[in-house]
Amino acid sequence: MAFNAIEDVQQTLSSDHYLADRALATSVFLADSLSQPLLLEGEAGVGKTEVAKALAHATGARLIRLQCHEGIDLHQALYDWDYQRQLLAIRAAEAGHGGELPESRLFSREFLLRRPLLEALEEEGPVVLLIDEVDRADDEFEAFLLEFLSDFQVTIPELGTVEARGHPLVIITSNRTRELHDALKRRCLYHWIDYPTPEREQDIVRARLPDVPDEIAARVCEAVARLRAQELYKLPGVGETINWARALLALGTDDLEEALGVALKVREDIDRVREQGVLEGV
Repeated sequence: MAFNAIEDVQQTLSSDHYLADRALATSVFLADSLSQPLLLEGEAGVGKTEVAKALAHATGARLIRLQCHEGIDLHQALYDWDYQRQLLAIRAAEAGHGGELPESRLFSREFLLRRPLLEALEEEGPVVLLIDEVDRADDEFEAFLLEFLSDFQVTIPELGTVEARGHPLVIITSNRTRELHDALKRRCLYHWIDYPTPEREQDIVRARLPDVPDEIAARVCEAVARLRAQELYKLPGVGETINWARALLALGTDDLEEALGVALKVREDIDRVREQGVLEGV
């Protein structure tokens, strides 16, 4: 990928309508220059995942995404064996020649199913590897990632060590639902993405929705800022802000509460905002 300057990162991301401040662009630039994974933390909806998507889309790199979840293991993340094809091959060998299929062939690349991490290592072209919501995975999986993140290689018992053909740009996201281990953090650069200011969020809305009137963009962003100042179960992210503005355009109205369900997804939150008149005067 090889960006020449921090400004290149900002321009690249902005070409895909992602407005990155200098601090975030600096972190991306260093992750690319130093071939070191970048750990992005922040509240849900601030745009962590979108960084990886925008980088891949704007540069033409392949985006490979590993969505983490509770119980994820190496067979879902790295590789697995195609047991059905192995069984068919065994039966074919027995039927055709009356012999057994050698174990070395059964556990060769012929029957290997590559998962996201292995695909990222073996991809010849530029790759952005997104390891999304790593805080949802358990401790064992986090430990498994250490070899990959430190050396860009993995060990498959039947095949040996697989090294990266080219270092992928690795973006790891966490919503901080739990604290990550220090060992993982030491292998990464770190950046915290906060909610944008209302002024910056207006710029984001206008970048994503060029046809939105300035007045609508300003009112939606002010409304979102008020909502984020409340003690709600689920605060609206940047995506909800954009969708709220898009909804008003689709409805042909400037009544924010008419499309409040675009921004808030919990009934109690909607009731509280209406009862307390949080959006009055916006």
